[in-house]
Amino acid sequence: MRYRTLLAMGVCGFGVAGAALMVAPVGAQPGRGATTEYWMTADTGSGMAGMAANTGSVMSAMLHGGRPNPNGYVHTLLLQLGSPRRATGEPNAEHLVPQGLRTDASLPLVTPQVVPVEEGPVEPWKQGNMERPKGRMLIYWGCGDHARPGQPFIIDFANLGAGRIPPEMMPLQVRTETAPSQSRFATYGVWPNGKSRAHVPPEGSLVGDHVVRGNYSPEIHFTLAPGQDFLAPVVLTSNSVGPVGSVPLAWNPISNARAWLATAMGGGGNGDFVIWSSSETRMGMSAFDYLPDSEIQRLVGMRVLLPGTADRCTVPAEVKNAMQQGMMTLTAFGGQTNMSYPPRPARAAAGWRPDWAMKLRTKSNYMGMLGMSMEQMMGGRGGRDDEGNGGGQGDDSGKKKKKKGLFPGLGGLIPHP
Repeated sequence: MRYRTLLAMGVCGFGVAGAALMVAPVGAQPGRGATTEYWMTADTGSGMAGMAANTGSVMSAMLHGGRPNPNGYVHTLLLQLGSPRRATGEPNAEHLVPQGLRTDASLPLVTPQVVPVEEGPVEPWKQGNMERPKGRMLIYWGCGDHARPGQPFIIDFANLGAGRIPPEMMPLQVRTETAPSQSRFATYGVWPNGKSRAHVPPEGSLVGDHVVRGNYSPEIHFTLAPGQDFLAPVVLTSNSVGPVGSVPLAWNPISNARAWLATAMGGGGNGDFVIWSSSETRMGMSAFDYLPDSEIQRLVGMRVLLPGTADRCTVPAEVKNAMQQGMMTLTAFGGQTNMSYPPRPARAAAGWRPDWAMKLRTKSNYMGMLGMSMEQMMGGRGGRDDEGNGGGQGDDSGKKKKKKGLFPGLGGLIPHP
């Protein structure tokens, strides 16, 4: 019999940069010592991420003859408390949040229950009967109207040895940090959970006084100032096919953004899978979630990430032409806020450990269709008309076009009201 940790309610978040890719953490160490760790992970999702999280408002707008806001966005918050102490009795902890967050005044941090899971039959793919993958992977990188010489880098799945990952697909080595978890601490609490499903509205803010308390951790007091908050949503100002077939991406600056990464992926002809990133170097199968400030600085210096001041990047024409339909993501990486008690001295002695340490991580992410604005995805003018003629943002030919589904690029599954 094996054991699996089950939450009464799954935690939902939008960590979208390179959704189908892998991350290679370096230097992650298990928790040691007597420090209680508290992590707050704050994410802002826009584009399809914002639309998916606001399905109720979309349907409400349709039922009332209106149209959903293409610039809508959502805030998601993950709270994780790890303590070296064991609770006397049932673990109990809560986070008292500032009024500006506009949720419940107290967010309970629930300790997940560990329940046994019976072993089931072994799936066929685990018995080694999986069919060898077919097709190729086409890898592009860098911003510009056209792909650089030597691109795409092609990996033919038919030529891969069984169980062997070619060096070209290995992810870039990235230093990450390990969040609190049940495996690292004697007692662990998390929000959201089955006990509390409070929703953080788009106007919710983390700025203000916070208190975390429980029967297995010290009382944690800290104050977040303006700038130590959710990042603003990513707003694209350009995502249309240009004259040479490339897709110039442009976006509004975001205060406190430390770095940016754009990615695109989609299926091509003959079973090909196409991926592209804004990195100036080929990253292999790399993706990035939340990163420490020092790692962001290192990756910007390597030109793997765009600097925080960047506001544009063009997807090469060869990438767009190779994809039958492409998904794109644009991620702004925010900085971290770290606090502890007692505060870390300027010259901390070897082995110095605070009673508690708090970390706030922030990120803002947009997901959408490559070469298609949210207005176009919702059936507005632009994109391609029923005859397959191209059009960009601002296309105003005067032709009255047939109404399409709410997401024509996704098969028009939801009709217009």
